[in-house]
Amino acid sequence: MTTNNVEFGLDTFGDVTFDDKGTPLPHAQVLRNVVEEGVLADQLGIDFFGIGEHHREDFAVSSPETILAAIASRTSKIHLGSAVTVLSSDDPIRVFQRFSSVNAISNGRAEVILGRGSFTESFPLFGFELSQYEKLFEEKLDLFAALLSNEPVTWQGSIRPPLKNQKVFPTIESGHLKTWIGVGGSPESVVRAAHYDLPLMLAIIGGSPYRFQPYVDLYHRAFEQLGKPVRPIGIHSPGYIAETDEQAREELWPCFKAMRDRIGRERGWPPMTRAEFDNEIEKGSLYVGSPETVAAKLAPVVKTLGISRFQLKYSAGALGHEKMMRCIELYGQKVIPAVRAALAA
Repeated sequence: MTTNNVEFGLDTFGDVTFDDKGTPLPHAQVLRNVVEEGVLADQLGIDFFGIGEHHREDFAVSSPETILAAIASRTSKIHLGSAVTVLSSDDPIRVFQRFSSVNAISNGRAEVILGRGSFTESFPLFGFELSQYEKLFEEKLDLFAALLSNEPVTWQGSIRPPLKNQKVFPTIESGHLKTWIGVGGSPESVVRAAHYDLPLMLAIIGGSPYRFQPYVDLYHRAFEQLGKPVRPIGIHSPGYIAETDEQAREELWPCFKAMRDRIGRERGWPPMTRAEFDNEIEKGSLYVGSPETVAAKLAPVVKTLGISRFQLKYSAGALGHEKMMRCIELYGQKVIPAVRAALAA
């Protein structure tokens, strides 16, 4: 990895945003807004736009590939992918077919980030047992990796009927669908990504980003033991950019707290305090502030961890569409050039 080929992306979960009167927007409008955000990212020359998958009221996107296809039809350069696809509760063959279709529509710009998922709503919704959380992901990833060969697949496991010399369509026109493994903190998942010769996407959403250095080192060691060249490593982290540090913090704080507390109530977490929020900005994995502040924080993280891509999760609960559009502009016009300049210095 050299500083010249570091990629910068954006991620959204299609959070349900509010209008000026504090009323939640309809899911349909949120989806249309996400398309506009992706189009803007392409116009600004940003490298990647990712959309996450959820199956709950506070997130509008349940089918990222559909939204990605809409964005693909209105863009020309930006790579488009999931952030993440919950493979454990999906069918690997259908995931492959959907993303190979987006890849065709976009002329080879599709990517997929596969993960186990930190939200569990999709398991009962699609008839899967949470007790099989690990097994489902392991077997489905094994099948998906086989499909990436673009050749007829013979496969057998315990979660579905076996396949014998099965061809899956549409095939990948270029012969390659870039596939990442999304990891939130499991060493086993890091090693698994190396085993399948797949790039690693680290979801660093709290605490110091530098505490993930052991995962980066483990990934490198795993490839050394396999005798293969190491694959790219990326980071997904939340953030928000405005003209000034104060503006960014004050605009994000109520939305971020409401989102964090809503999820926290479901998981037994205490309410987030302003001190915790500010500490995450100062020392943790929240990239919030003016373009200069965010760039100054991001550049050493990219350099120290040796990553190939950084993806900023710019959506945050009720944060409005216009504010997110301005955040995207500042990220593309000011933050990315400043980070590239710092890395090249």
